[in-house]
Amino acid sequence: MAISFILLLLFVLNAADGTHIVGGRDAAPHSRPYMASLQVRGDLNCGGVLLREDFVLTAAHCEISIPYTVVLGADSLSGNEPTKQVFSVARSIPHPNYDGHANDIMLLKLDRSAQLTDAVQLIPLAKGRLRISSQCITAGWGDIGDNNTIANRLQEVNVTTLPQRTCRMKWRTVPITRSMVCGTGGRNLQGFCSGDSGGPLVCDGAVAGVVSFSGPKCGETKTPDVYTRVSCFREWITGVLNNN
Repeated sequence: MAISFILLLLFVLNAADGTHIVGGRDAAPHSRPYMASLQVRGDLNCGGVLLREDFVLTAAHCEISIPYTVVLGADSLSGNEPTKQVFSVARSIPHPNYDGHANDIMLLKLDRSAQLTDAVQLIPLAKGRLRISSQCITAGWGDIGDNNTIANRLQEVNVTTLPQRTCRMKWRTVPITRSMVCGTGGRNLQGFCSGDSGGPLVCDGAVAGVVSFSGPKCGETKTPDVYTRVSCFREWITGVLNNN
């Protein structure tokens, strides 16, 4: 009887531990003021980050024909926080060479400039290539249990980047190019999931990657999470911003 109770208690504790961005945690309120949620009719579609007052960086596979609503300054998807700012998208600009996996990056021009506050801030682009085993963070409102359960509050998880060769060996079904970077959590089943697409890989306070794709099971180390490597697209990003 005592053994059964202990097993039941362990099951409950393990289940509770897995109810965040797949093995992550609640982000402290407004600790990620660059985060944007891309919504369609009030439902989460993707994440993104604010690069300039009128531009959000996200993934090209988030491109849809239905108009987006971009929400800044909110920790909760459903709450009506006084810090929240809501925008329409004037223009979406996916990378011209996006092919379904490679070059998975897109810029969204907002219908007006955001007002920078404590809860709404810009994030810089990472400079240079990431070091192997960089300690980073990814964040989003996506599936928290790999079961179509969207997070209400912003979640985050620690990520360690992997050597390119290691990622290629694990991902034999998809070509891993130099414009991609892979990362894993500290344990299995820890990482991003559905709805986190377009969100950032943040390393040393700068956006170094954009959430692109993962394997059939979220956070599984057999198929590491794959991000678009931002440093490979600095020239394209800068060109788009300068021309707009």
